[in-house]
Parts: sequence; C-alpha cells; structure tokens
Amino acid sequence: MSFETETQTLDVAAAAAARRSIRVYRQEPIPREDLERIFEIVRLAPSAFNVQPWRFVVVTDPELKAKLGAAANGQKQVTGAPAVIVLYTDMKQVLDNVDDIMHPGIPADKRAAGAAGFRESWSQKTDAEREQWGASQGYIALGYLLLAASSLGYGTSPMLGFDPAKVKAALGLPSHVAVPALVAIGRPDEEGFTHHRHPVDRIVAYR
Repeated sequence: MSFETETQTLDVAAAAAARRSIRVYRQEPIPREDLERIFEIVRLAPSAFNVQPWRFVVVTDPELKAKLGAAANGQKQVTGAPAVIVLYTDMKQVLDNVDDIMHPGIPADKRAAGAAGFRESWSQKTDAEREQWGASQGYIALGYLLLAASSLGYGTSPMLGFDPAKVKAALGLPSHVAVPALVAIGRPDEEGFTHHRHPVDRIVAYR
C-alpha cells in the first residue's frame, strides 16, 4: 500500500513527543484511508515466534459505542470519539493457522518442523494461558497503533478499565479471546496533559 498523501506525517520521535491521552474529540469521521494507513503500520509490529495474535475491530456505530461505553464504566471518550478500536488477541486462531506465521524464506522441511513444534509447545496450555500470553504480545501492537495514529495527527486514549466479557458480548467475539485494550481515536478537541515522565537516567542502566 502506498503512503503517498497530502496529509503531513510526523516521524517516530515527533509522533511520540506529540502524543497525549485525549478524552474530548471533534465530531469528525475518520477517513477509511487514514485508518488503513494506521493499520498498515501496526501490522509491522514484531511478535515472539511471529505469532501476530492481534486483531482489531473499529467501532463507529453509535449503538455499539454505547454498549462499549457501558462496558467501560461510562468513560466519556468511548461514546465521544468518532471511533473506538477494540484490540483483541486470538491464539486459538493462530494455532489453527500456524503455517501462516512461518516465514516463506525458511526451507519447507524446517517450516513444517517449526509449525509442528509450535503446536506441540502450546498443546498442553489452557485457553486462558494461551490468551494471557497472546495479550502480552498485543501490547506491542498497541504501542505501534498509538504512534501511528499520532503520526497522522490523531489523538488517542488507550483504556484498560472495562469488562472484557461485556465487550466480547457486544461485538460477538469468541469467549476465549483476550481484550488487552480499547482505544478511542479521533481529531483532538483539547490539548491534553503535557508529558510527565521519568528522566532517562531513572529508567535506564548501562552495565
């Protein structure tokens, strides 16, 4: 997919510096082209064993957003944003399609052995154990999503305060999947708080 557009984009450092958690949005629909550009970036996120367990549902329907808002304890950005992105992970689907994650550059016999070994390594795990691990991978994609949205000038608000069962019921998702986050997205209608972060020397050590 080509990224040629009249929309000015920010580089990674600028997108990270510009990003805020936004809770008030302009009532402007998000063009499908912008969403596709965001997800073209998100799909490049790395994952252990290349599992790519993340899946996304972009919700713009007001009735569905209202259900998600109720599931998210009434957080105003759920119903106030033009769209809410539901991030979920589905390790069962990954295991049912393991061949899809094997790199085509690997010789066929090694791809087959790798797929068999991967299936075996997860065969004794419960759905809950699989999805807990899958969700940990999903947070990598979440980071890419937030930066990609910021690079196009969109505000976001990642949310963890919600009832996953109610979210899955509202969207008709399988009961076994995990839902790591909801993300409100749209053009900001507030500045948001400036960054309040630890300095580098508090979070990094060199040995």
